[in-house]
Amino acid sequence: MSRTADDDETIRKRSGWLIPLGVFFITFVLSAMFLLLYLAPSAPSLFEEQISPTSRSDIIALKVRNLALYIPANYLEYQKTRQGGTRHEIALFAMLPDMTGWSNWEAQTFAGNGAKSPVVYMLIHEDNFDLSETERLRRVYMDYVTDKRGAPGPYGLTQYTFREDSGYQDEDLYVGHALKGPIVLRCVRFGPQVPSPNCLRDLSVGKGVSLSYRFKRAHLSQWREIADGVDKLVTSFEKPPK
Repeated sequence: MSRTADDDETIRKRSGWLIPLGVFFITFVLSAMFLLLYLAPSAPSLFEEQISPTSRSDIIALKVRNLALYIPANYLEYQKTRQGGTRHEIALFAMLPDMTGWSNWEAQTFAGNGAKSPVVYMLIHEDNFDLSETERLRRVYMDYVTDKRGAPGPYGLTQYTFREDSGYQDEDLYVGHALKGPIVLRCVRFGPQVPSPNCLRDLSVGKGVSLSYRFKRAHLSQWREIADGVDKLVTSFEKPPK
């Protein structure tokens, strides 16, 4: 059967709008996939472990570099850490005033993040810089304060103000004195965007191993008791179970 001139004309007309329509459809699908993959909220990673406390008190043998630790399970934030062994870091928590571990009846307290939360968070971790607290104060923080002499602060602390052009401009630096040396605390300031600020301390607890702990700034008046409590707690973890 022969094709007429009208048939050829119809085919050419259809081809003229079918090709742009196909290009538009492909572009639309690709754009939708881009929006779905890159702009839509993503679900939490399957490999990102969530905090999973336990009330168990059995001892878990752990090690960070050469520092051996024997920690009750209810002080460990993550289930994976409770498998024991050598770790790059160990996350722990305890509750003031007695530095007790997680328990079922205090679950709500541990889950809270209010300005007066009594929970102290600790991280024992590898530290290649291996700075003592005195060295950290002198070599790191003192270069960023407005006056190296400091000024009398609250609760028997010496207070320093960070320069506005430093990375610590929203924090206050406090230094307390103890028999073992200075206690250096960086405390985030209260503000509309930070209604529940923390104070942070970093110190060395072994060769190439540091301890960082943080507590709510509302408990700054207890800085000495908290330092003593953390020290006693970590020291107790270094004793093998009998």
